[in-house]
This record gives sequence, C-alpha cells and structure tokens, in this order.
Amino acid sequence: MSIRKFFKVVLPLMVFALLLAACAPAAAAAEPAPAEEAAAEPAAEEAAPAEEAAAPEEFTFGILMVGVYNNKGWDQAHYDAGLYVEEQIPGTKMIYIDKVNSSDRPGTTAAQLAEELVAQGAKLVIFNSDDMKDSAIEFAAAHPEIYVIFSTGDTQWAEGANYQEFANMQNPMGRMEYGKMIAGCAAALTSETGKIGYLGPLINDETRRLTSAAYLGAKYCWEKYAAKDPADLTFEVNWIGFWFNIPGFTSDPSQVTDDFFNSGYDVVISGIDTTEALVEAKKFADGGQNVFAIPYDYMGACEQAPEVCLGVPYFNWGPAYKAAIQQAIDGSWTNGWSWNGPDWSDINNLDTSAVGFVKGDALSADNAAKLDEFIAELAGGLNLWTGPLNLQDGSAYLADGEVASDYQVWYLPQLLEGMKGLSSAAE
Repeated sequence: MSIRKFFKVVLPLMVFALLLAACAPAAAAAEPAPAEEAAAEPAAEEAAPAEEAAAPEEFTFGILMVGVYNNKGWDQAHYDAGLYVEEQIPGTKMIYIDKVNSSDRPGTTAAQLAEELVAQGAKLVIFNSDDMKDSAIEFAAAHPEIYVIFSTGDTQWAEGANYQEFANMQNPMGRMEYGKMIAGCAAALTSETGKIGYLGPLINDETRRLTSAAYLGAKYCWEKYAAKDPADLTFEVNWIGFWFNIPGFTSDPSQVTDDFFNSGYDVVISGIDTTEALVEAKKFADGGQNVFAIPYDYMGACEQAPEVCLGVPYFNWGPAYKAAIQQAIDGSWTNGWSWNGPDWSDINNLDTSAVGFVKGDALSADNAAKLDEFIAELAGGLNLWTGPLNLQDGSAYLADGEVASDYQVWYLPQLLEGMKGLSSAAE
C-alpha cells in the first residue's frame, strides 16, 4: 500500500479514535454523580430520627414533706430522691410543698395541699410521713386517676393489719431496722459509761421497732465485740412527742439531749427528723466532755458536727421512687407494699440500696473495723429478731429459736425487755 493510500485509509480511523478518547473522560466523570447522591441519602436518613424524635412528655410529680425540705434529715432525704428521679428519668419534674403539719399549717390537711400539687400539674403525689396517713387515703380514694405514693404506710400490704386496696397507691419503706442495728452497734462500741440514750420522736409501731432494733444492735455488739457484761449496759429512750421540735407542743430535743449527757450518757442516738442531738453533742464536747451522737435519716447529716458524729443510718428513697414513677409513665403501675432492705454487696450504693450507713469521723479505726464485721454478719444472714426475746413488761415475744415474721416486727407492740422508756403514749 502506498503512503498516500495509507493515510487516506488510516488517518480517518485515527481521528475517530482520538475523538472517542476525548469524549470518554467526560462520560466517566458524569457517571459517579448518581453514586454521590446515593451516598448522601443515608446521611439524610440518619439525621431524620434526630430531627423527628419528640422530646419526652413532661411528667410532673409532687412531694408533700412533713418538715423543711433542707433539714439535713428525713425531708431532705425525700427531696434529694426527687432530684435523683429528675436526673434518672428524662422529662420528669418535681414540685413540692414542705412543712406539711398542723403546727406550720394549722387548719390545712395534707389532702388539701395535694390538691394544690394536682392543680400545678402533678400526675403523682408522694405523702412522705405516717402523720399523713388519713389524708393519703382520702386523696387516693377521691382521685383514682392520680398515682399516690404513701411512704412508710401499710395500707397496700394485703397481709397487714390496715389493708385497704387502692389501685393507684404504693407503700414503699426501707428496712431501717438494719441501719438502726448498725447505729446501736457503733454506740455500744464507743460508749465508755455503758449508758446510751435514744432521742425518740412520737410513739407508734414504726418508732417502737426502730428503737428496739437499735437496742438489739447495741446489746449484741456490747457483748460480742466489746466483750462486756450485758448487765452493765443501759439503753433508754425519751420521746419528744413528734418528728421534730414544735415549741409549746413537743419536748425540746436539745434539752432532752442535754439531760442525757448531764446524766452520764455518753452516746445519744437520734430518732427524730432533725440534728439537735449532734449539735448538742458538739457543745458538750467543746466543753471538755467525751460524748458522741448518731443522727438519722440523711446521709450528709454528720457534716453538721463531724468531730462528734459516729455515723448516720439513712434512707435512700431514690430507687423506690424511680421505679414507681417509671411504672406510672410506661403504664406498668401496680399497687402494693414493699419493705426494701440494704444492698448487702454495697449498702451505700445510691442506685440499689434503700438503706445505708455512713461512718462518722468520730468512730475510731478499731471500732470501724469491728462495725464492718458486724455489718458482714448481717449481710451473711444474722437475724437479731430471733428468740428468746421478751417484751418490756416481761411477756413472751419470741420463743427460743423463733424468728420474727415481718408482721411481728412491723407491729411490735412494746419495747423489748431490757430497755428503759415508755412503750406507749398512754403509759
């Protein structure tokens, strides 16, 4: 083939090939576009739930507190539990009314104040004191659409003595008997005089069993860990007449505490909602006396006077309130009574333990170690509600080897034999 003929045939083919090559990149560049759009779609889908997710519907719960919300005692423990619920369950909101008692609010009942909480949007109302029993029942009956928690009560205990079924009510209570046993043990380990005073509130089933539990713990540790004669132990309760001081109505808890210390008692265990025993112990200690106190209810109570505080048994209402409020929100609510014990794997776990004990700075290292041994015994099954035990008047309570039922402990009719003080207000 001649060169002229070669170019005449091949040149057009080369030009056509070059044109194809020039066009190919443009086509290749255009093809990824659908893939990029496809890649963008999942991102849009992932973003959609965040944009569309509705905020949790607000659930307002109210608390009626018998005393002041920040009293470093009973009521602050409930207030802090409300804060715990707000932290743990998104969308919950606490409202409260404190000083719900006949002295601070004469002529006003807890049931009436519960109506105020409902008017503010409360879908659940907590009555936090045995003193509010009648109002809690009245309100629950009048408002079946409102959830009710009556703390410390037994109206929803089917086997209890005061059963009245309300589908909208729960009765949670911590087994503070364990906390009081630990407190009694700490007192007995520390006391040099063998004289332990108990600053009691009013007298009812709850306070009899808690005071008696403290005595059982003191007696056990006095004998076993302090290796002392039980005949040398004095345990006396003096009742003031209410959960906290009401001038003109109750005995003055500060004066009652002073009377103990002035009579040779060197440890006072408090059973009232406030911290007078601790305050007075510090005054006497500052004056040169070797005295101590054990407050009650609130885990931070020792902060009032750490140098004389042996420790504090406290309620942790957070887990019980969280569980009940979650049930109200998700529709799984069931009425009932619960007596919630410590989490023995860690009695101070605020997510799991209904009752705890914080050791105080005034508890010696040696006695702290002995107290840990006692707590380990309780965790291992030691039950101090085991006979032989008699009531204060000498009548039989538990036969030798008999273990008290929940009913026998909850409704303890008297203080126990060996204790000093009144078993009933009528005496």
